Amino acid sequence: MTAPPAIDVAAAYAECERITREQARNFSWGIRLLPAPKRTALSAVYALARRVDDIGDGPLDAARKTELLAQARAAALAPDEHPDDPVLVALADAARRLPIPLAAFGDLVDGCEMDVTGRTYDTLDDLVTYCRCVAGSIGRLSLGVFAPDLERTAGAQGFAEYAAIADDLGVALQLTNILRDIREDLGIGRVYLPKQDLALFGCEIRTLPNGELDPQGGALAELIRFEAARAWGYYDRGLKLLDVLDRRSGACCAAMAGIYHELLQRIAADPAQVMRGRLSLPTGDKLRVAARALAGRR
Repeated sequence: MTAPPAIDVAAAYAECERITREQARNFSWGIRLLPAPKRTALSAVYALARRVDDIGDGPLDAARKTELLAQARAAALAPDEHPDDPVLVALADAARRLPIPLAAFGDLVDGCEMDVTGRTYDTLDDLVTYCRCVAGSIGRLSLGVFAPDLERTAGAQGFAEYAAIADDLGVALQLTNILRDIREDLGIGRVYLPKQDLALFGCEIRTLPNGELDPQGGALAELIRFEAARAWGYYDRGLKLLDVLDRRSGACCAAMAGIYHELLQRIAADPAQVMRGRLSLPTGDKLRVAARALAGRR
């Protein structure tokens, strides 16, 4: 039987950019600010991460999801063994050009497996472990694209410190996601907020007959503000990553983080918005954040 023909690298990158453009509703605003070699590489990283997320969030049964996640884990570590898969062809080329830590995809798979098994979180530390898997991993993968010479210029210890900072920024973005999607996640049987915090505020995540989240006399709004305040701390640490990035990479990072940062501000200002439905920034506001990032304003 004849093996399928290898896919042209340029076509593989074009497919990854299409996936990013169509499905990365917030990240694409930052990615498009990168020069082409970094933009295509980060699109390849995103495209595989999206595939892993889609497995975890898809309609298949748990056993099949677990099987597919295991396959994705193996493929991420050896993308050059899949010449017929455009996403993996692009990722293999990106990893040859840039020091992308492919092993971090294993952390992403670990986090998706937590979703598949229906894991809940007792404490903030438990939740942060999950966030480091599903989002801190993306921060570390992105760092290999943003600052390929960082380990040489900062030394091993300095590089490790900035990798941890990139991880913290991922945690900040994921905590924002969790607050944004609190009602949507409940609809698929997922509650991410720590049980300890729910008990502290004397509330639970539940819906009213009209489908909106039960505000429970304002207790849920106070809990959301409390969790938002915790996320600010991760933003404060994570945004220090901008100190070691070149202008275009810094603009990309600042735009992606800036969109989520502004989203968190709106959630904290009016938690009722996420009780009613999924909150997102209008396109004009995303464009403003991207333009501000490109101008070098944090």
